[in-house]
Amino acid sequence: MLNKLFAAALALLAVPAAAQIAAPEAEVPEGITVEAPMVHGTSLEGNLEGNAVAREVMVVLPPSYTTEPERHFPVVYYLHGFYITGRNFYNYMQVPTAVAENAAEGREFIVVVPDTFTRMGGSMYSNSVTTGNFRDFIAQDLVAFIDANYRTIPTREGRALVGHSMGGYGTWVTAMEHPEVFDSIWAQSACCVSPRMETPESAARMAATTQETIDEGNFGVLAGLASAVAWSPNPQNPPFFVDWPLTEEGEVDTHVLARWANNSPLAMVSSHVEALRSFDAIGSDVGAQDGLVVDDTLIHEELEKFGIEHSWEIYEGNHVSHIGQRFNEVVLPFMAEHLDMGEE
Repeated sequence: MLNKLFAAALALLAVPAAAQIAAPEAEVPEGITVEAPMVHGTSLEGNLEGNAVAREVMVVLPPSYTTEPERHFPVVYYLHGFYITGRNFYNYMQVPTAVAENAAEGREFIVVVPDTFTRMGGSMYSNSVTTGNFRDFIAQDLVAFIDANYRTIPTREGRALVGHSMGGYGTWVTAMEHPEVFDSIWAQSACCVSPRMETPESAARMAATTQETIDEGNFGVLAGLASAVAWSPNPQNPPFFVDWPLTEEGEVDTHVLARWANNSPLAMVSSHVEALRSFDAIGSDVGAQDGLVVDDTLIHEELEKFGIEHSWEIYEGNHVSHIGQRFNEVVLPFMAEHLDMGEE
């Protein structure tokens, strides 16, 4: 029953703001080591929401990390979706099992799952004075910490970036803005790909936000609010430090929508062509029954327009079915073909 409820939350169904659902604890196969360090995010300091600057990070080490103490390993950074913590995502995806099963086939990675849960339920992996600069946290603070504290391959060729839903969105935008950090990327069921639009009615509802709205809001309401504070922050507009997409005349504020569009992966492609071409490999997938299939197809077509080579698949499934399995059986083997695997 818990798995069904958790899947429903991930699938963008309405859930109370206070009812984040915890996944059952992941099994840790023999030979796998799991650590959970707290990583200080210099990029997050001074954020106006008061989001934690020290973030828990799940680090999963393959068997040979212990048995071959001189060996260095590639790192796959795995970004979670909206309204779920990094630990719960790690549990739901059964990351230790994925690491163990790939290691049994000769593919050994360190997999890192950072927590980016915020007051609104998710960082949108964006740079915002309101939420904190989570995009930079991933590409700079987190990577630097992992390279300093674990036996990684500390070069671009030894790093991959992967994410699901909001994490898929984060994969696109973080990779495009920090192409020097990651060698290969994969976006699973990426959300928020197209520029977001509002009507005067929906903009007015958003502008009427109160703490009670947040406390009573469902998953979709919270996602909209999280997007706004990430993409149109305003340090002069408490208590939420955001510019809502509504003018004083009650019309949609097109300037705010333009700021949102500036964070759209689809809109970013044409100005980041060389960055995208620089990756050794790009992958993307989505379930045929996922409401995000239209948007994810659009970014696939945009990449094709510019001749950017990438792997693309629509599979049978919804927003959450098979995603852990696909990370294990599709994404990690894909990364093994392209990363520096650190073998002699």
